Amino acid sequence: MSEKKKFTLEYAIRSSPRILFSFISEPNGLAQWFADDVTFNDQTYTFSWDGEVQKAKLLSLKENKLVKFKWIDDEPHCFFEMEIVQDELTNDVALAVTDFATEETIQERKQIWDNQIDYLVSVLGA
Repeated sequence: MSEKKKFTLEYAIRSSPRILFSFISEPNGLAQWFADDVTFNDQTYTFSWDGEVQKAKLLSLKENKLVKFKWIDDEPHCFFEMEIVQDELTNDVALAVTDFATEETIQERKQIWDNQIDYLVSVLGA
């Protein structure tokens, strides 16, 4: 089995960091675009899609800036992170997504993120 490697994607999003942050950090925000249902208990997020459940531990959270998770059943070095990046000159907002995938699954993972973020943008009305 090949080792998972880190990759980062960046998406321009017309939204304020504060609003965007609620969609990447709060269970009810995440449930609007990332998963069908999201609950948070004891530093652990439980995500469900079509009856399939996955748990992720919250590794770090920076207000209006960043949220970092680790899938409980994933390899030790793996995590996924969503960081809000704001350009100091233009104030343009982007969402940088960092995730891990094997060579075989990286295109598929990127496609999933592209789809999810498209959905997020439509929910935000951005």
